[in-house]
Amino acid sequence: MLSFRLRTSRAYLRVAPSYNSSTRRLTRWPSRPSRNLPPPPRRGAVSGGARSFATYSIAIGFGAGVGFVAYENYQPFRHTVLAIVRCSRVAQAAIFGAIDYKRTFARTYASDEERAQAYSQCHLRSANRVLRALLANGGVFIKLGQHMASLVVLPLEWTNTMRPLQDKCDPTPYEDVDALFLSDMGRPLSEIFDHFNPEPIGVASLAQVHIAHHGESGKTVAVKLQHPHLLEFSEIDMRMVQLTLGWIKRWFPEFEFTWLGEEMRENLPKELDFTNEARNARKAVKNFENISTSLYIPKIISANKRVLIMEFIEGARVDDLEYLAAHNIDRNKVSLELSRIFSQMVYLDGWFHADPHPGNLLIRPRPAISRSPYNFEIVLLDHGLYFDLDRSLRINYSKLWLALIAPASPKNNADRRKYAQLVGNVDSDQYPIFEVALTGRASMGDSSSDPHPEEEEEGKSTFKRASSMLEQLPPTEQELEAMRDAVMMEEGLLVSVFDILRKVPRRVLMVFKLNDLTRHFNRSLDHALSTTHSKVRVFIVMAKYCATAVWEDERRTVLDDMRRSGLLSPGRLAEYVTAWWRYEGLYCRFVVLEWYMDVQAQVRKFSAWFGGLWRTGFEGAHKAAAGLT
Repeated sequence: MLSFRLRTSRAYLRVAPSYNSSTRRLTRWPSRPSRNLPPPPRRGAVSGGARSFATYSIAIGFGAGVGFVAYENYQPFRHTVLAIVRCSRVAQAAIFGAIDYKRTFARTYASDEERAQAYSQCHLRSANRVLRALLANGGVFIKLGQHMASLVVLPLEWTNTMRPLQDKCDPTPYEDVDALFLSDMGRPLSEIFDHFNPEPIGVASLAQVHIAHHGESGKTVAVKLQHPHLLEFSEIDMRMVQLTLGWIKRWFPEFEFTWLGEEMRENLPKELDFTNEARNARKAVKNFENISTSLYIPKIISANKRVLIMEFIEGARVDDLEYLAAHNIDRNKVSLELSRIFSQMVYLDGWFHADPHPGNLLIRPRPAISRSPYNFEIVLLDHGLYFDLDRSLRINYSKLWLALIAPASPKNNADRRKYAQLVGNVDSDQYPIFEVALTGRASMGDSSSDPHPEEEEEGKSTFKRASSMLEQLPPTEQELEAMRDAVMMEEGLLVSVFDILRKVPRRVLMVFKLNDLTRHFNRSLDHALSTTHSKVRVFIVMAKYCATAVWEDERRTVLDDMRRSGLLSPGRLAEYVTAWWRYEGLYCRFVVLEWYMDVQAQVRKFSAWFGGLWRTGFEGAHKAAAGLT
């Protein structure tokens, strides 16, 4: 009985039925397991796919955690990550821009108007790409864009696009400012200042300025603070810029921008060291101490690398007409005095302030103790970047400007090219572009100095070219359009501009920047101040300083030769007298021309005063003479 039950059970197990819901019929297990089917899963087991997903998730999470910890605590790793991100932004903008230029210049166009429109759009697209990259990176890249905005040889689309960078600077929070003082000065703000205004009165790409009351000196001071993040990232940013521009040079040799990286490498460390700014300010004061000038430079109270405390000066922008009128300051004299200050720096001292934009210049009424010959003082700020010119470069540069100011003639045209080669290392073919970059005007003289003489023959050029800087009227719209078209419409000319920027010495490039800033400033100032003198009046001031520089050099050379060959050498004595007579004759002509232009300016001002008096009385006369109506 028992054996029967066991056999029956075994038979039942072999034929145990199962229900298949899809066919609604009974099926039976196979008599023995199939080797092709996987074994049934054990209770609680995890599949291979789920196991792999979990492994990858854990690895990714662990890697992200390690990366975050390394980024926050290990500086080389953080710098590497940021370098890759920031470099990729600049590289992407530069490479896409170069490709865009290549394609745009390679196309054929049905008309000049269509080509001009295409080129203009290409300039604008490329400039906006670079602008977005600079804004995303911030810091020193803002400074790079500001420099590009000041280069007159670049297309208008580029300079206009970069110009808003002057206002795209975010302030450092007050908590970080306090931490900066604690780390750099060893004391918190409350121990150094009786009062510190947490809101900055000015924010730039590298620093910001606060007003405070200095406890030790008892004076109201201006406190210049460097943005804290610049110290960490400036070195890697400089390397990254140079690396990116090197790639562009390798892939697109005709688009050469390595000079921008070289300039940043040389100049940025100087601007980031405020002790250097303090030294520059003191040296500038010394250079002007024996000169009758309206220039005033705030006194330095203390300086370290990232914190500069200086005298606070109350004043207004030099182009504030209402302020000038309220203090009875002659706007013509303000414009001319600015020209004298920077001409003294460049042509006589050979050491000049490299960033004289309107934000770095204030004007105030002359205080009781002052060396100013006028009833005002011009306050020059931000002395972080100065450049020197060696003797030969300074004299050749002065001679070049004298040749540009003199009327055109075969000899004078040859002198212009000669000194341009000595100053800028440019050949005769590149001279017209060099002249445009230097003067900001269409090339002067006869058609031999015009990069496109055929345009005048075909009647495309509708403005009259001057033969010297003294014949230049304010630039007409036709002249500005011709210069823009020259750069925009021809690939070869644009490449020539890049070639000139690459070849000229770095000091000359800084002089170009100074020229661009002061020329734009003088034009806008003359317009904003409604000056009544001739638009070429400032060139007369500059010409006098150039003539003086050349005479002093010739005098020094002749006297040195006389000491070696004998004081009574007839030849050397005659050379000395000839150089002196030439200088006196040239200088006297400039003085007479100045007197003539100043009389014209006074007549125009009196006419405006009389017209205002006739219309609205004495109050209207005062406003009209001050340029307010």
